[in-house]
This record gives sequence, structure tokens and C-alpha cells, in this order.
Amino acid sequence: MQKRVARDRVQEMAASHIFKVLFVLQGKVWEIYARKVSHGGLFGFVEVEDFVFGERSSVVVDPSEEKVKTEFSGVKRTYLPLHSVLRIDEVRKGGPSKISAYEGGNVTQFPMPIMPAGPEPGGRK
Repeated sequence: MQKRVARDRVQEMAASHIFKVLFVLQGKVWEIYARKVSHGGLFGFVEVEDFVFGERSSVVVDPSEEKVKTEFSGVKRTYLPLHSVLRIDEVRKGGPSKISAYEGGNVTQFPMPIMPAGPEPGGRK
């Protein structure tokens, strides 16, 4: 009985977590919200799934959010290259997803390359 209650509580807590993910794609900063973010099974990628989009509470439609919704419609999970991720925040509630111009300013990508240089193929010289 205790295990079942503990498991239900963990699932309830996990359902309440929302993450804001900022990443660079095609020269723009994308902001999306999701319930699950992890390092995933692919080396060098961040796995993002269970997307959260803003509630439609008004007649005004944000074209930027609509573009993000269209881009991720039908997507169960996506894998973002680690070097394109700028920031991941855990937030209390989701906001509107959007695409912003990448000004460079105070936002910087991680340096490349991720993998260290090794010996050249074909052995040592």
C-alpha cells in the first residue's frame, strides 16, 4: 500500500514539473516548454518530450507561437544537439512558446567540439 501511494505521489510531482528550454536553430532562439527533459539515449543530445503550449484564452493569435506549434505538431519527442541548447529552466507554469532573433548579446552557445581530438585513423605515425 505504501509503495503504491509513494508511486502515485512521484507521478503527480512529475506531472507538475514544466521545463523551459531555450535553444538556437537556424540562427534564431527558440523557447519551448515541456514536461520531460533528459540527456536521453543519444550521446550529445538533449531529449525533450511531452510539449506544453500556451492555453488559448483570447482571440489574439501569436504568429510566433503558432509557428512553434506547427513545427512540433505530431512530434512525440525531439532530440536537440547539446551545443545548440542555451538554457533549461524548471518553471512553475508554462508560457507562450516563441522564436526570437538571435542578437548575440549576452547569450552564448557552448564551445565546440564536444569530443576531444584523438589519434588519426590508420594508427600512429
